[in-house]
Amino acid sequence: MDISKEYEHYMTHLAEGLGHADRHSGLSGYCTGLMLPLSRKSVEPMAARVDPLHASARHQSLHHFVAKAQWSDPELLRRVAQWVVPVMDFSAGGWWIIDDTGFPKKGAHSVGVTRQYCGVLGKQDNCQVAVSISLACEEGSLPVAWQLYLPHNWAEDAVRRKKAGIPEDIEFATKPQIALQQLRDLLGDGAPRHCVLADAGYGIDYAFRQGLTDLGLDYVVGITSAVVVWPPGVEPLPPKPYSGMGRPPVVPRRTAKRQPVNVKTLAQGLPDSAFQNISWREGTNERLTGRFAALRVRCAGSNVGKARLLPQQWLLIEWPAGQAEPEKYYLSTLPETAALNDLVRAAHMRWRIERDYQDLKQDLGLGHYEGRGWRGFHHHASLSIAAYGFLMAQRLKAGSDASGKKNFIDRQVPAVPKDYVPRGSPARATSRGKLHHNVAPPTGRRTRKRPGALSALQLDKSAFTFVTQ
Repeated sequence: MDISKEYEHYMTHLAEGLGHADRHSGLSGYCTGLMLPLSRKSVEPMAARVDPLHASARHQSLHHFVAKAQWSDPELLRRVAQWVVPVMDFSAGGWWIIDDTGFPKKGAHSVGVTRQYCGVLGKQDNCQVAVSISLACEEGSLPVAWQLYLPHNWAEDAVRRKKAGIPEDIEFATKPQIALQQLRDLLGDGAPRHCVLADAGYGIDYAFRQGLTDLGLDYVVGITSAVVVWPPGVEPLPPKPYSGMGRPPVVPRRTAKRQPVNVKTLAQGLPDSAFQNISWREGTNERLTGRFAALRVRCAGSNVGKARLLPQQWLLIEWPAGQAEPEKYYLSTLPETAALNDLVRAAHMRWRIERDYQDLKQDLGLGHYEGRGWRGFHHHASLSIAAYGFLMAQRLKAGSDASGKKNFIDRQVPAVPKDYVPRGSPARATSRGKLHHNVAPPTGRRTRKRPGALSALQLDKSAFTFVTQ
């Protein structure tokens, strides 16, 4: 099938979930604009390229579609997944990958913006942060859930909430709590129970890890070096005998010789023979290889006396040769029979969601939305993912070596008219050729004036037009 016709079929499939038939035009125009090679993919420049002869009207309609129209983001993402997932190959395994991404912002009015850690900048700064989940296979991945993180100072401010249009049922939730709810929603819709991958920002949260286990999901999550575990061969004593009064004791006991250790101390006590060189995939220039060790441990939980005896799980340690200490640590509930190669491959599959963010931001304008409201922020992200989903499906069907699919729309889109002025541009100078001036006399030539007369600039009123934006 011709790629343009397939794109139209895709738009029709997505539009069936938007509610009103007249939203099909907004969907197609917006997604087309996101895939065009524009330096800035906010509403106005997209409108000017998609429909340059009616740029102002198109700008208004696209703005209404993304910022005001009440269509469902989860439904749109579900339909994107319905199109893409059938061409994904899960024969080698599937993964749910959780992460968040930041959008640096100026000012204090964009919904959810506050001073917080921004991964894009690598530091604390003014930004918005959104939590997402991607469904991944070996060859590709697709974001299937997306939600803005709402900080305390937004969640508890009724005035700001109303102005930004934040739904009443949205309350403060940590990023791990948002991710868990996204997974519950996906599983409730019949999604498969793939292994969950997340970085240490999520992995250090015991409630998050336990929540995954309660959902029946295996995980491979990053942790920090300070996480405390019971090392192999060291077990806590059983809880104190029940006295018959109150609740039965459940807290494992420790002694001076029976103590858990942090994973850094445990790793530094391992012999060199415990580590193996493992390769996991082809990189840009060479095959990626690292030095790893895997142990069966029990998490010791908190150190405040509330931890129960937890099941054993894998501790994966990544310690590059020549470095003074390990670089990364992971906890995993993959089966005890899992091979070290499988643990390493799963732990390093997180690069897929980073690639999603890279393509969405660089090629599909994910961070270019200029509105301030909750609905517009989520609508714009959903439409960026919709455009990404079509391109991902094309690449998966064509093979991993396919190229040139990002800007597949080679239709003859009319050029922007020369006299088009973007909204907010400085007023244009009126063409001097249409003004009737008293031309300055040539050098050496004398002009005659009637006594007392003043030279006047005579203007042709028909040469003036009022430009409204």
